[in-house]
Amino acid sequence: MLMQTHEARLSALRQELKARQLDGFVIPISDEHMSEYVGAYAQRLAWLTGFGGSAGSTVVLQDKAAIFVDGRYTVQVREQVDEALFEYRSVPKDTIGGWLADNAKKGARIGYDPWLHTRKWVSMIETKLARTGIELVPIEPNPVDAVWQDRPEPSVAPAMVHRTELAGQSSSEKRAAIADQLKQDGQDAAIISALDSIAWLLNIRGTDVNHTPVALSYLVAKADGTAELFIAPEKVTPELTQHLGNAVIVRDRADFAPALGELKGKRVSVDPDYGVAAIAQLLEAAGAEVTFARDPAILPKAIKNSAERQGHRDAQARDGAAVARFLHWIEREAPSGKVDELTAAAKLLEFREAHGDVRDLSFDTITAAGPHAALPHYRADEESNLTIPPGSIYLVDSGGQYIDGTTDITRTVWVGPGEPTPEMRDRYTRVLKGHIAIDRAIFPQGTAGSQLDGFARQYLWAAGVDYAHGTGHGVGSFLSVHEGPQRIAKSAGGQAGTDQELFAGMILSNEPGYYKQGHFGIRIENLVLVEPRQIENAEGDYLGFETLTFVPIDRRLVDKGMLSPDEIAWWENYHRKVFSLLAPQLDGEDLTWLERQCAAL
Repeated sequence: MLMQTHEARLSALRQELKARQLDGFVIPISDEHMSEYVGAYAQRLAWLTGFGGSAGSTVVLQDKAAIFVDGRYTVQVREQVDEALFEYRSVPKDTIGGWLADNAKKGARIGYDPWLHTRKWVSMIETKLARTGIELVPIEPNPVDAVWQDRPEPSVAPAMVHRTELAGQSSSEKRAAIADQLKQDGQDAAIISALDSIAWLLNIRGTDVNHTPVALSYLVAKADGTAELFIAPEKVTPELTQHLGNAVIVRDRADFAPALGELKGKRVSVDPDYGVAAIAQLLEAAGAEVTFARDPAILPKAIKNSAERQGHRDAQARDGAAVARFLHWIEREAPSGKVDELTAAAKLLEFREAHGDVRDLSFDTITAAGPHAALPHYRADEESNLTIPPGSIYLVDSGGQYIDGTTDITRTVWVGPGEPTPEMRDRYTRVLKGHIAIDRAIFPQGTAGSQLDGFARQYLWAAGVDYAHGTGHGVGSFLSVHEGPQRIAKSAGGQAGTDQELFAGMILSNEPGYYKQGHFGIRIENLVLVEPRQIENAEGDYLGFETLTFVPIDRRLVDKGMLSPDEIAWWENYHRKVFSLLAPQLDGEDLTWLERQCAAL
């Protein structure tokens, strides 16, 4: 009989912990690859607590439990998780180590799954608990799995070949470059466990994780240019075998852990952010010399070649037509008061499916009406689903996975009747000015994303307001919609990627925003490509951005009087390009609407 309540599941887990002589256990949203999005089989936190966000952890003791989420999920965690079962804790103010030090008994044994945490996380918790007498214990197999009676199996869908003309470079060429890097660094091999890195390096894709086209696997890349791929046999097709060739040995994914023992005496690199603690522990136990260094595929993956850049442009053009049709539909239908958030998201997917070969969404669509738009990472569900109120702001943040590119776009629109308030127009125009400032930025080679972040915020700061998320994240090429290492964000708190130098070929989002809690939210997001800028008499190399996303920006929310002549010129040029790209794909009333949106401001 399946346990239906979260209380029953929590009780069963506590019994399992007691049987294993554990006083507590830490459960993150994570998989063996430290992925942002995880397969259904790895959704342990959601199963135990009911929390549906993409980041968070819980700690279960025998007499109490706590769930840790950041500010994105403050509202959602209270809607989905029973406070009688789990205390709410806010990251980064509250930490797992601090909570355990305050709540676990002296001498307690706290378990963790070493396949779901990094070595860095383990060291951090152990340091916090060093003087408490509390012991952190690696536990296999995961005790949640022992009581999760209807746990889904990992996907066995076949891995797919990603054609070289789309990848722009063969897998053998990529592996040779990685091998040269390993030799230069004095490494014999690198353990590559990030799924998008494996997909990029081998030119393969999969359907094992929602919204990210990757195949569950591990890779050992060696300094001689060969590699060992550990993947479930059911996922290996004759086409894949032929594509990989003789230099990539294919082995069962179940053999990965014991195979690490074969690296005895070798100098092996493990990424500190994507390599889980179990990998380092097994390598060290086998007698390998472990060094912690960035996955060697991460930076070359982020710097798109000419085929990937053109693929993005092509995908964006098709995606833009779908989003434009949707925005026309919203303008026409939402003022009736009969369109809700989930209906709108379904309609947007319908338009995407009609415009090009969309394989998946690139993330769960953020479809946010009225006050929900003030929650930057809001996710609509059947319980929270709100009808879009006439006379309000509606925000939609969405993207598609196309075989030639990954898209991510946010548009904030006015839903009539009536007019936006002066405050709405003021805030919207300040966000727009920041968006334009990023788009038009010119900066010297060597500039990091954190040095550009203030360009987007300056107009909001002048009014005494700000937004609590980053301005831009990296984007993959038919891969992860959130791809490192580049990022545009404040550097405070050591946020990952903010100190990464920007290189020509990197793709980032440009998405400043403003959020008035309980009232409305605004975000304008396009994707941009870092490209060289030719400046007469320049002293050094300079970079700027090529805009990739072309969809009308809602003119009804703009206060033209707040825009400079240069900003108005940007608007006009942008919308001329929007019309030239999208008009050939639209007809009838959609085309008439597009003409109206792209007319001079």
